[in-house]
Amino acid sequence: MTGLNNNGVLDELSFKADLTLQRLRPRLEEHWRESTLDEASRRSFEHRLAEHWPLLFKLLYRLYGGRYDFFYHVEQVLLTAARAWADRSERLKKTDQMRANNPEWFLSEKIVGGAIYVDLFSENLSRLRDQVGYFKELGLTYLHLMPLFAVRPGDNDGGYAISNYRSVDPRLGTIDDLRLLAEDLHEKGILLVLDFVFNHTADDHEWAQLAQAGSREHQEFYYIFPDRTEPDRYEHTLREVFPTVRRGNFTWHDGMQQWVWTTFNNFQWDLNYSNPAVFRSMLEEMFFIANTGVDILRLDAVAFIWKRLGTNCENQPEAHALIQAFNRLARIATPGLLFKSEAIVHPDEVVQYVSSKECQISYNPTLMALLWESLATRRVSLLKQTLSHRHKLPETTSWVNYLRCHDDIGWTFDDADAAAIGVNAYDHRKFLNNFYTGQFPESFARGVPFQENLQTGDMRISGTMASLAGLEQAIDEDDEEKKELALRRMLLLHGVTLSIGGIPLLYLGEEWGMLNDYEFAKDPAKAADSRWIHRPKMKWEFLEELDDHIASGNGSIRTRIFTSMQRMIRLRKESPALAGQTMELIATSNDHVLGYVRRFEGHRLVVLANFSEHEQVIEGNKLRTAALGRFFQDELSEATFATSEPMKLQGYQVLWLKSV
Repeated sequence: MTGLNNNGVLDELSFKADLTLQRLRPRLEEHWRESTLDEASRRSFEHRLAEHWPLLFKLLYRLYGGRYDFFYHVEQVLLTAARAWADRSERLKKTDQMRANNPEWFLSEKIVGGAIYVDLFSENLSRLRDQVGYFKELGLTYLHLMPLFAVRPGDNDGGYAISNYRSVDPRLGTIDDLRLLAEDLHEKGILLVLDFVFNHTADDHEWAQLAQAGSREHQEFYYIFPDRTEPDRYEHTLREVFPTVRRGNFTWHDGMQQWVWTTFNNFQWDLNYSNPAVFRSMLEEMFFIANTGVDILRLDAVAFIWKRLGTNCENQPEAHALIQAFNRLARIATPGLLFKSEAIVHPDEVVQYVSSKECQISYNPTLMALLWESLATRRVSLLKQTLSHRHKLPETTSWVNYLRCHDDIGWTFDDADAAAIGVNAYDHRKFLNNFYTGQFPESFARGVPFQENLQTGDMRISGTMASLAGLEQAIDEDDEEKKELALRRMLLLHGVTLSIGGIPLLYLGEEWGMLNDYEFAKDPAKAADSRWIHRPKMKWEFLEELDDHIASGNGSIRTRIFTSMQRMIRLRKESPALAGQTMELIATSNDHVLGYVRRFEGHRLVVLANFSEHEQVIEGNKLRTAALGRFFQDELSEATFATSEPMKLQGYQVLWLKSV
């Protein structure tokens, strides 16, 4: 299909796209003859190809059109997509069709996520299949398994230094085990989420090994330099991601006698996406992973995938073009697959990756950081300032809202947002670091530093949710009042992430209030990375305790946390107003209370959250005018409120108010 631009001149790229596809069709027909794909499936593929090819071609031409081998790689990309569709199971194709008929399926209030490391939760994939019932009981409908593919021995950055994308770490099982788990999860209505670590490979990946053996073709898969001339030119504008681990972004390789670009760790080699062979090769890996039964792929380190001299090599325009090309190919060959963006960068840059053309869902690191900021300050001024203009996303996209994850907490709020409410951003980050490492007077938190840079003052925070919220301190001091306050803080934060708009994600262990694991320091492969402190091994004896006390409502604080979380998740899934992303802030006129309205298709819910340990009051009229009602019932406590009187919120109380 050719097209005309506004001046009536033939669009050359559209012409080239059409002509290229015409020339490639015989190769595609040859592939169909060799496959066992039925006619209906072929037509389905051809229909999506016709829809997405013009824009896909333009993206690839923009990235690689000047290459001598451009058309070879375009042909291979097309055939790779066709093979991926032919290899896709009938079960997955049926899911693809259902999602095509309901493209907003992932905006449902019924989607609630959990994230785990397989080995820390249940040792291996086979045993994890025995725990699918546990996820269902908790209320999860989305399970993110942290990296489980084959990794290099020793330090592997928590699984993010991948040696083979088509082989599960043998300690965890096999690819067949993964496929069986995916089927079990889908039978229970639970989505499977895996990581796509596509910015780098481990230094013992086959491509890296071939590069080390002298293969010129595979050396061009990476950024490899004979001396420091080019690395030094780049270093002028690059930041150091892990400055306490090593300095600079390049690693000397003794075997090759050359320098390798290694943004994160010296054993993680950055891939060179200016080479179309890299894009095509990683596309094959992506389709292989998707066809194991994955519903969502978390795109790791999206900000770093394109390099440009004279910049910080983050958030480059070509990075967006690359993700859009991966997205278009997924729409063609694995149309039910979603992308989740992981970009721990400035809030303005995070949102640039979120669209139906790139990543349909994205982590919300700014919300996570500011919820902890509000808990420390007991004020919601910075949180409200940020939410007022940073929460909204394009239609048919969604945030993933979390409180903790496998990674650290970085204070990624915008300095201008802080300045707008009279806060000095540098000093405030210093306060937050002191508070969450327990060094600020009367702090309840027991976090530890991650990547503390004494020269710049930069630091991030490691720690489990419960330890950061005060439970560790309370248990150490055996103080019942502090235990109660810690529990209320935790439920307050969950009450917000479950209701503010988007997909809530628990880092499993939160439902039990699991504390920091200081034993990690005894493991040489983990000791240098304080993030292992919040990656504790699951203690399954907690289940026995739950079974003993759940019926009576008695038991330990762990039982209270679990049953409270279970109930909040159930109530979320029963509240149609919590679907989608629409969220409107309420002016509560109280710096300690966050208020917002959630609306969806005529349903309405008001959320009030008190970030102070003291009772707070807001005017009943504010609720009446915001929520258009006179009487309300709290879905969480079942208490009723009349707007003719002032509303009183107890310390750390969260209310989900529905008009009655």
